Amino acid sequence: MIASRHLVISIDDQTLEVWCGGASIRKFGVSTAAKGCGFENDSHKTPTGRFRVFEKIGDGMPLGTIFKCRVPVGFWPSGEVSSDDLILSRIVRLEGLDVENANTLDRCIYLHGTNREDLIGEPASHGCVRLRNADMIELFDMLSEGDLVDILMI
Repeated sequence: MIASRHLVISIDDQTLEVWCGGASIRKFGVSTAAKGCGFENDSHKTPTGRFRVFEKIGDGMPLGTIFKCRVPVGFWPSGEVSSDDLILSRIVRLEGLDVENANTLDRCIYLHGTNREDLIGEPASHGCVRLRNADMIELFDMLSEGDLVDILMI
């Protein structure tokens, strides 16, 4: 049996750290919401608190696969300029475990790859947690449904 992972996402540091058995095993740069933290529907803010990995989508899809409504619909050539906030490569759906963030599934807050890898390390998303596409695939392969996630202001 694979040991469960625990993710800690720091909004202040724009990082995602993977913990296993009490030890940090990997750290990634991320991009959280440009509008800050919050729980309101349609706010384009990143929720904070405790979450779990609800679902993993995109296993085996090529790097750069574009998802709409969690369905693959095309391919983004790396480096192509787009003003769209694309959801690429993999999706990890988050389920909120706190009263405040219980609407996270309905808000479609994900961990996902992005076409704006140049903005990793600074708040720029529409509420989700963005990673570089290669990092997203690496992280996706490390996780299991049910793994815990904390999104914190630290």
